[in-house]
Amino acid sequence: MSTSSARRLIPVFASLLLIIGPLSYAESPMLGERPATDTVHDASILPDGQGLPPGSGNAQLGSRIYQQHCLACHGLRGQGGLNDALSGGRDSLDQKTPLKTVGSYWPYATTVFAYIRKAMPYSTPGILSDSDVYALTAYLLFENGIVSETAELDAVSLGKVVMPNQDGFIPVYR
Repeated sequence: MSTSSARRLIPVFASLLLIIGPLSYAESPMLGERPATDTVHDASILPDGQGLPPGSGNAQLGSRIYQQHCLACHGLRGQGGLNDALSGGRDSLDQKTPLKTVGSYWPYATTVFAYIRKAMPYSTPGILSDSDVYALTAYLLFENGIVSETAELDAVSLGKVVMPNQDGFIPVYR
């Protein structure tokens, strides 16, 4: 590298130091912001239900919530609309074009809960109460033939739901 090239890089490095500040071994690597408490909570929902919040719901209530918040994007009974289908596709994973839905692909019911809680509805994520999310999860599991319409899901029962593709994933422990 020529001396003139090195001189041109000095302002770039100086600007970076102004942006990120001086680093020391005692400080964090400053890779981002500290996650909010609810983010950490969502990340700690385990397949067996550990970390799930209080609340409960069933598919009957979930159907009403689905009509209000999900139908426009996911279609009638979760069969597809503007966005992906959420029901159907059972036994399609070994086909050339599998239909990956809650009932055909997702390995854990608790993952469905955590995803809805964090990311849905798409336009206003986080507006649903935990009981609403339990009810929506129950509705989607009902539409996929996994639980009955009256099954009450909560922090204890949701982790006990066995998904059709639960054995289709190999856990990776690091």
